[in-house]
Amino acid sequence: MQDSVRKAFLEDGAVLIKGFLNEEQLAQCRAAYDWAVENHGPHAFRMFDGTEQQSHVDNANPRAKARLEELVASLPFGKLFAQLWGSEHVWYFAEEVFLKAGGRGSRTLWHQDTSYLPWAGLHWGNAWISFESVPKRNALEIVRGSHKGPRYDGTTFLDPNDPTQPLHGGNALPRLPDVEAQRKQDPDTYEILSWATEPGDIVVLHPGALHGGAAVDETFPDRHTFVFRFFGDDATFRPLPEHSAAGYPQQGVLFTQELADLKAGDSFRHSTFRQIA
Repeated sequence: MQDSVRKAFLEDGAVLIKGFLNEEQLAQCRAAYDWAVENHGPHAFRMFDGTEQQSHVDNANPRAKARLEELVASLPFGKLFAQLWGSEHVWYFAEEVFLKAGGRGSRTLWHQDTSYLPWAGLHWGNAWISFESVPKRNALEIVRGSHKGPRYDGTTFLDPNDPTQPLHGGNALPRLPDVEAQRKQDPDTYEILSWATEPGDIVVLHPGALHGGAAVDETFPDRHTFVFRFFGDDATFRPLPEHSAAGYPQQGVLFTQELADLKAGDSFRHSTFRQIA
């Protein structure tokens, strides 16, 4: 791996890896993705199911865990992240599934994954795999360098008129900035990273970065994206705020029981997470 790629991820919080998956590997991922959409888990959220305009999001489906662990271990993610981070070890956390279809899906609101999950450290990475040729205007967008902080409160994703409606509330975390409103006033307010991608490419994102998915439209109506999440040696537990208005436990809503014994600053470790390097 080129030093420039490692430096870009460290400084920017996201990089594009061209041609990471070959045709056979991509087909394996697509088969697992299609199964995951049809056999969703307890954290799935669907809109307009059964119509042309569909939206589907799912996280850490326990029904898919064993299958996806085997798939991920067979792909070159362990080597990639070990080199990208300079980490001796790499673990697989879980998947995230995104489907937008019908040409009128709105953008995914700006957020940080670390507002919802108890993650800290440099060695975190989400590998975004889209199965279409995605134009830049319809792609994932990232605020360059925002993974360095601060950690903002999350949005509830409930009020389209208030994209920064606080998830946790209180004063523990600063309120999320309204990135889109500020960009409309001044397009240079933020330095945005975004790439057009082809099947086989992956975008690797630090989950502490502010990011959001652009909308689909009539010229690019459908986007199917699989996200695999990984962590390495420099990954620590950072609890979510106490007394969250949304009722979130400090461990987050994924693997809550498995993380129950971790304290702030502990290495992020549990035997439920498959080691792949």
